[in-house]
Amino acid sequence: MEKLFEIVYEDDELLVINKPAGLVCHPTKTDGYSSLISRARLYLGAGSHPQLVNRLDRETSGVTLVAKREDAARELRRIWENRLVEKEYVAVTHGHVRESHGVIDAPLGKDEQSRVAIKDCVRADGASARTEYWVMERMSIEAGSRWPEAGNQATAEQQLPIAGRRLPTTILRVQPHTGRKHQIRIHLAHIGHPIVGDKIYGGDETLYLAFVESRLTAEQQQCLILPNHALHAREVRFPWRGGRTVFRAEPGAGFPCLCPQSAA
Repeated sequence: MEKLFEIVYEDDELLVINKPAGLVCHPTKTDGYSSLISRARLYLGAGSHPQLVNRLDRETSGVTLVAKREDAARELRRIWENRLVEKEYVAVTHGHVRESHGVIDAPLGKDEQSRVAIKDCVRADGASARTEYWVMERMSIEAGSRWPEAGNQATAEQQLPIAGRRLPTTILRVQPHTGRKHQIRIHLAHIGHPIVGDKIYGGDETLYLAFVESRLTAEQQQCLILPNHALHAREVRFPWRGGRTVFRAEPGAGFPCLCPQSAA
């Protein structure tokens, strides 16, 4: 049987999960394994009514809270709505980020020029958005066959021009001070350091269009380097039950270091 998920914490009110990359939060199929919430129902059993407190993009991994009871869900949503939650992410970006610490303050709104319906962008008349980051490590990774179907046995034909090149990257600790859609991804791309594997904001949105239509070529896969973008929700902190609660989950194998042999 397929593993449902990694449990970070559980009690009578809460189920905290380290959501894997590539899993949607809400169901798009009838398969009980197709979403995080459907897996939570399988785990909690018949008659359960789990409710998601926070959500992550399909390709973003990390800490996700599920309330087991309606009263707990209401309380937690109030905490989120009142902006009493501190969030911390880890991201791997293209290029070496020069400043060891920075704040990106740029409003966000719909990208009306894009063919991707869900894409937003920095625009003067957008909603205020603020993201803070700290450099954890500057390094380089080897571009090659990192997609599961290629594995480590790629043939000479599969080794496209990008394969074997070492690409500069930076591991960032990121704290969003607002909660706009795709905020971290857009802001990092805005300063010239898109997240590795980002199909929408990585500079070529046709990769996303090809992905959703299941027609990514081998060359496009190589350009993305990773099947999912390298963004992980590592920690959430908020007041709960008279104290300050912290839930933390480290990224899975292969993330974020990828190939850290030659740190810069």
